[in-house]
Amino acid sequence: MARSPSSADSAAPRKPPWLRVHVRETPAVLETRALMRRQGLGTVCEEAACPNLHECWSQRHATVMVLGTVCTRACAFCNVKTGLPDRVDPEEPDRLAEAIAELGLRHVVITSVDRDDLADGGAQHFVRCIERIRARTPATTIEILTPDFRHKDGAIERVAAARPDVYNHNVETVPRLYRHIRPGASFAHSIDLLRRVKQCEPATFTKSGLMVGLGEEPDEVFEVMDALRAADVDFLTIGQYLRPTPRHAPVARYVDPAEFARYREEARARGFLLVASSPLTRSSYHADADFEKLRAQVSRSEPQASEAQKEGAAGAAPSPGAI
Repeated sequence: MARSPSSADSAAPRKPPWLRVHVRETPAVLETRALMRRQGLGTVCEEAACPNLHECWSQRHATVMVLGTVCTRACAFCNVKTGLPDRVDPEEPDRLAEAIAELGLRHVVITSVDRDDLADGGAQHFVRCIERIRARTPATTIEILTPDFRHKDGAIERVAAARPDVYNHNVETVPRLYRHIRPGASFAHSIDLLRRVKQCEPATFTKSGLMVGLGEEPDEVFEVMDALRAADVDFLTIGQYLRPTPRHAPVARYVDPAEFARYREEARARGFLLVASSPLTRSSYHADADFEKLRAQVSRSEPQASEAQKEGAAGAAPSPGAI
């Protein structure tokens, strides 16, 4: 079973000071939580026990998790529940669009659990979410963080054709650790997904992320960078793995901030348009600001950037927040 304590637990390293997070229940945190409850929406911030929840929610940023809160897989790093998934709620895309309109958001991040039980893996639900948001608040830019749609023919292309502004799919860790950390997934398939998105829609920014501190070696991280760049991925995130519970994979080590800085420089040298690499970096952390940086980077990097991607980045007028 993927989620089980390790014999190394007794020697687990102590959490360093740079990972200590101050938690504050601000009015904005309470209001964001109330809005999610009122609209019947889940967030990965809560389900995955994100350390940045209070900072992000204080700024009215959250990553909405659609298609329920129960996953069909049991990854060794993930705090989302595993079991029999919830029934798909056909009204969820409309409620999501209403929540975005209520807060007046300029950028939204949408993710989901794995839905291996569905014929299309939930692809059409992502499409409906994108369509409803575009109809309700056309100025809002849309970032999606999808599962791998493994063994779901046509699902990747269907979601890519809906033209989200950013298509994120995380490789999570290095190939050597997949069997233990990400059972049921394939590193090669995840790389192929990202490649196919870019082939289908060159104007869409592609993004991926991985955790460190699971036992990987730096050279393996560099090899992941090379594989992602070979798939024409634009944006890379690297953050420290934090063990959610004793049932999950143990932390092999806490990576020093200087090593994150080295990863950032190595990734930039490989040609990523944007790199976020720090202990508390997560896929959707500062997603709205990072999207603005991507657009600015495309403008600065001409003539290297494609005309198609310039058009894709030209959209959204600013408004007061992100979710």
